[in-house]
Amino acid sequence: MLRALFSFFISGIINFAYSQSLPAPQRLRCDLLANTQAVSQRGLPVTTSLKEAAKQSTQYQFASITSKQPSFSWELAKQVPQQSAYRILVASSPALLIPGKADYWDSNRQASAQTRATYTGKPLVAGTVHYWTVQVWNAQGQLTSFAPATSFYHGEPDPAERFAHYPLVAEPQQPKLIHKTAPDTYFLDFGKDALCQLTLHLNSPADDTVWVAVGEAIAAPYTINPKAGQRIRYLKTALPVKKGTHTYQIDWPVDAKRNSRDPVLMPAYIGEVYPFRYVTVSNVKGAFDQSSVERTMVHYPFDETAASFTSSDTILNQIWDLCKYSIKATSFTGYYVDGDRERIPYEADALINQLSHYAVDAEYSMARRSMTYLLYHPTWPTEWSLQNVLIAWNDYLYTGDDRLLQTYYPELQKKILMPLAGPNGLISTRTNKQTDDFLTSIHITKLFDGRRGLHDIVDWPQNGEYISPEKEHKGETDGFVFTTYNSVINAYYYRNLVLMQQIAEALHKPDDAAFYKAKAQEVFSAFRSVFRDAQTGLIKDGDETSHCSLHSNMFALAFGLVPTEDVKAVREFVKSRRMACSVYGSQFLMDALYDSGMGDYAFDLLTATTQRSWYNMIRVGSTISMEAWDIAFKPNLDLSHAWGAAPANLIVRKLMGVEPLTPGFDTFQIKPQLGRLTQATATIPTIKGAVTVAIKKTAATETMSIHVPGGSQATVYMPQLAGKTRLLLDGKPIRSQAGNGFFQLPAVGAGNHVVELK
Repeated sequence: MLRALFSFFISGIINFAYSQSLPAPQRLRCDLLANTQAVSQRGLPVTTSLKEAAKQSTQYQFASITSKQPSFSWELAKQVPQQSAYRILVASSPALLIPGKADYWDSNRQASAQTRATYTGKPLVAGTVHYWTVQVWNAQGQLTSFAPATSFYHGEPDPAERFAHYPLVAEPQQPKLIHKTAPDTYFLDFGKDALCQLTLHLNSPADDTVWVAVGEAIAAPYTINPKAGQRIRYLKTALPVKKGTHTYQIDWPVDAKRNSRDPVLMPAYIGEVYPFRYVTVSNVKGAFDQSSVERTMVHYPFDETAASFTSSDTILNQIWDLCKYSIKATSFTGYYVDGDRERIPYEADALINQLSHYAVDAEYSMARRSMTYLLYHPTWPTEWSLQNVLIAWNDYLYTGDDRLLQTYYPELQKKILMPLAGPNGLISTRTNKQTDDFLTSIHITKLFDGRRGLHDIVDWPQNGEYISPEKEHKGETDGFVFTTYNSVINAYYYRNLVLMQQIAEALHKPDDAAFYKAKAQEVFSAFRSVFRDAQTGLIKDGDETSHCSLHSNMFALAFGLVPTEDVKAVREFVKSRRMACSVYGSQFLMDALYDSGMGDYAFDLLTATTQRSWYNMIRVGSTISMEAWDIAFKPNLDLSHAWGAAPANLIVRKLMGVEPLTPGFDTFQIKPQLGRLTQATATIPTIKGAVTVAIKKTAATETMSIHVPGGSQATVYMPQLAGKTRLLLDGKPIRSQAGNGFFQLPAVGAGNHVVELK
């Protein structure tokens, strides 16, 4: 308590000494982490100061900033819509900051509108705690007060962990329901599935054995289903209890099969977890109530209040809740893993997880940590290698911090698989170009299922037996025909080249940028020559087949490979295939639909109630997004896969239309495509602060209320409505050019605004 009061006192002195009419910057970040001063013990927050905790690093957990030149960033208060300059102070003690001085770095006044900066002070000392603050000048040159000082621990560099990350959180939870099913048996429901530990507090009249069962599904009311699926978890264990009142923690069994596949292990300070929602406790002889059982959910730090969404469609609202919670629940290892069954990071899982995580929380370190791991621990699908560049570009676009690109640029160059290119400029895994040197260069050094090398995947699973009325082919690839040159692989390859050009430009490598631009143009021409069906304008699966699948066309459409004259034919074909892809493929299908003007159809798929829908996950009882649409399509699915949570980012990026246009959300767009919705409201977290969008349609008016955070500028698109041509911005008529179904309002500045169409 004294330390907390002292910290409050020091912050108050700093603010009093430099108080101005304008409020200070807020939500300070060091290396993208917003709570570097936080200390925990076995996942639970403690009041121990960071300086004291650093002296006992084996007892406490806290973030470690290992960069020699960490980045600093902040959000502007609402009263400061634009910044013209900043000043940062870094010191070895908060007391040194009181007179506005610093013994490590005083940046002095730096003329810049950027709300981020890189440390250029004297060398930081590893093993020590540093304190920093910032103040800014607004566009009129008025000075704000200093932000309350915050601290960070500077640690020794770790080659395996180049970027900072948080320790895991342990969140104690009580059951939502307790039901007595027999004189000595109780059924408990915690409301949602989670990766957890389980503690019992029991008072037994004698030494005895209590039986505890946990599971993810029920067979009937108050009955856990022990056979819900191959990997839908159920466990029953005997718990020896002693006479008197004691506390017991359930020990989870070792998963030998999973451990044989080199999974991400739970850190020792947290311990093992197991997925469950339901618990039964039997042979209980003493008292038993709400306080007798506690579940501890393990997850990465997660801000429940950062994002919100509600609309006039109750199904869509439930899907949002499912997917938002899925991001929190599947973060239990601190990496983006494929779920509980394997606990292995996969590039495709990480890409969808990244976008959805950004949509529900302004948290960027977990994506960086996962990508760093995957660069050196790759998986076997060809497309998965080609997703590294997409993940890296998203990191830069959403954070504005180019250090991941700088650090791993040589690795990204290898991950685009250019050595697999043939005489036609396209790449193939079937032309004997996967040499030992090539595979070693991309860090594939071990066998996957008895084979070494990349193998085209298109979608997963490839060979499921189940066929439903919603699809006509086995598996999830829509009957894709694999040939020497694969159109899906080369759609990814083209997208990689386009992004590598932009990455090279961002890193001031003009020769590389020109090279990748020329290669992209070459692949674009080759793609059209090899894969386009001249009769229909559709995209074929490969160079040796006339078959056209959903995947060959949706990836081409999503990645900008369909010429204008063919867009109509491709759109109609894609629509005819319905949801003939997996939960993974749906990310790219929906992107393609929204980006090509098919928002109404995308909305129909997003809110569908068929077997192959997100609502089906809710209907079958899952509270975390599933690995597949239904257990019928993948009998060994588990119930903890974030790659099934694509609607979290689709609702934000496409339905509400909020996407960055330039790195760090300096500029972004609001381009809603609401489908049948008459009302929708969202709060979207960004590195600059929260963006809010509220849209309401009536017979007379369409109204969009927005908030643009300080330091940002928005391009706003107002959907056109039949018979409505009068556009107003903040009550004043405004002229706007209409096109492609929207009125466009460029350069809408920071603050609250109302756009009306009458």
